[in-house]
Amino acid sequence: MRRLSPPRTFLALPLLLLFLAFAQAVAAPTVAAPAAFSVHRQVAPQPFDARYRLEVSGWPNASIEHRLNRENNHWQSLMKASITMARGNERSRFFLTPEGVRSVNYTSGYSLLGIGGNYRLGSDELRELPDRQAALFDLSRRVLNSSCQSQEGCRLVYQDHRGREETLDYRILDRETLHLPAGEFEAIKVKVTDPETPDRQMTFHFHPELPGLLLAVDYRRNGKRKSRLTLTSLEIQVP
Repeated sequence: MRRLSPPRTFLALPLLLLFLAFAQAVAAPTVAAPAAFSVHRQVAPQPFDARYRLEVSGWPNASIEHRLNRENNHWQSLMKASITMARGNERSRFFLTPEGVRSVNYTSGYSLLGIGGNYRLGSDELRELPDRQAALFDLSRRVLNSSCQSQEGCRLVYQDHRGREETLDYRILDRETLHLPAGEFEAIKVKVTDPETPDRQMTFHFHPELPGLLLAVDYRRNGKRKSRLTLTSLEIQVP
């Protein structure tokens, strides 16, 4: 079986970081929001430390760390990914406002065999759209709070690590029970697609009470699963 070349396959490491990239929440829905827009349930964020295993076809498994913590008046989301020859990290700082999440600072860095790059977005670049870490948090919060009620789904708009605008569509499917290395969890299942590449689909499973926490993510291309992210341990920080 032919293996993908390192430069191309390395995208799978920031694919976690692209997995997590598949999110936003500041976007307008693809169709008009129904009049009975539900805002009665508001799930409050809570700090946590999570670890994941990322399985990518043709590559060794990657270890993922994800931490959400609060510092004074803002929240910080930090992700780190590593395998034998590659590393990646992303950090976002953001505020919660009545309108949603407002990003104020984003940094990331990637390295493959000593070759890589570092990226930064400041408050000026993040004025209109969130970075993808903050967007992931906001997406999960909106899913948990039932903000997207259209049967057709809603649209996501955010910035990638270089500050380029990205658009994705998401639709809430149902709830299901997952049996993971970290334990048994009830999960909210969300389907995410890129309108420019409909053959590529992702399925997110969010924790129903912890905004920002992924339980599992599946990535499929042409109907075949190429990658899977699963929660292996979770520590919730009690205020």
